[in-house]
Amino acid sequence: MVTEVKNTKFDEYLEFPCQFNFKVLGLADARLVDEVMAVIQLHTEATDYSPTVKPSAKGNYHSVSVKVTVTSKAHIELLYTELGKIELVRYVL
Repeated sequence: MVTEVKNTKFDEYLEFPCQFNFKVLGLADARLVDEVMAVIQLHTEATDYSPTVKPSAKGNYHSVSVKVTVTSKAHIELLYTELGKIELVRYVL
């Protein structure tokens, strides 16, 4: 397995650990929130995150926002990568 190297600058702008807001845009499916939270809980220590969900104007997509405690640049990049692997997800911001 090849690990993708991301050239982000999170470490230049953030002091770790810190709160980081992830916004995940995906298909409007009842499983979306559960799958997003399963990935976040797998890669973080806390389990008490509270996601907010907003439907798109036409209702075809949902935006799931959740603040996560991250410990490093690599931790943020890992979460971006793993959230992006969810089949229902279209974008991770």
